Amino acid sequence: MKKVLITGATGHLGAATIDFLLAKNKKDNIIALARNEEKAALLKSKGVEVRLGDYDDYNSLIQATKGVETMLLISSSEMSKSRAIHHINAINAANENGVKHIIYTGFIRTHDDPTSPLWFIAKDHVETEKYLKESGINYTLFENGFYLDMLLDFVGNNVLETKTIFVPAGNGKINFVLRNEIAEALANVLTTSGHENKIYNIGVEQTVSFDEIAGYISNKTGVQINYVSPEPDVYIQTLIKYGAPEMYARMFSAFAVAFAENTMNVPTTDLTKLLGRKPTSVEQFINSFFNKK
Repeated sequence: MKKVLITGATGHLGAATIDFLLAKNKKDNIIALARNEEKAALLKSKGVEVRLGDYDDYNSLIQATKGVETMLLISSSEMSKSRAIHHINAINAANENGVKHIIYTGFIRTHDDPTSPLWFIAKDHVETEKYLKESGINYTLFENGFYLDMLLDFVGNNVLETKTIFVPAGNGKINFVLRNEIAEALANVLTTSGHENKIYNIGVEQTVSFDEIAGYISNKTGVQINYVSPEPDVYIQTLIKYGAPEMYARMFSAFAVAFAENTMNVPTTDLTKLLGRKPTSVEQFINSFFNKK
């Protein structure tokens, strides 16, 4: 394994990927890109080389990518402007410094639809992936399922009291995946060969609907949970009524409507192969969560 630059290194996915690499004794091969020195202090304490840089500061990206063989480009969390511009800056800097391979984290989907309510998020991924493929650099695309870690944000932590899952996802099925297992798979790809110019759908083998999720919770807890799929506008107004900021209410609704349209209904064995085992299923996650309650 040669020098690897990991962007978004202080975020959840980047930090978890670095921890998996450290467990493989790859400390000397890791370079972490961080915007904030204070946030990167934990990485430094683990012996990881940290380079400060910002997607908006091209010169800092040029400095950060020097001597790098592979870059893990974790998609920017910036929502106030085009994230694609951030990603393209990183790709251009990598290209200028002769980086040989870029792994990019996108999202799992059946198709690209500019009329989808989710397009405001999807558009930047689509633009980035097209640019990366045309850059001449070897690429690997990680098309990640929806974070299983966020399932309870839709279900509600007090679902046993409300006895209702209230999400406008219809009968759509979704591929939910644990963020930590994505990180483990990224570390495996970074430390093995043969992944150039491949696209991996990163998720579980069996997609699920919210009606099935209600059934899993009912079976585990003995509390009958009902699933209600309201109109999106009703959902948005209900979330706002209970204190959610309007931006978040609309974003959750956009995802739910995309779920209803089966946009993320992509069963896959790619992650199973990359991990060497079956990833955590939604039912296993729910059983584990309610064991702790």
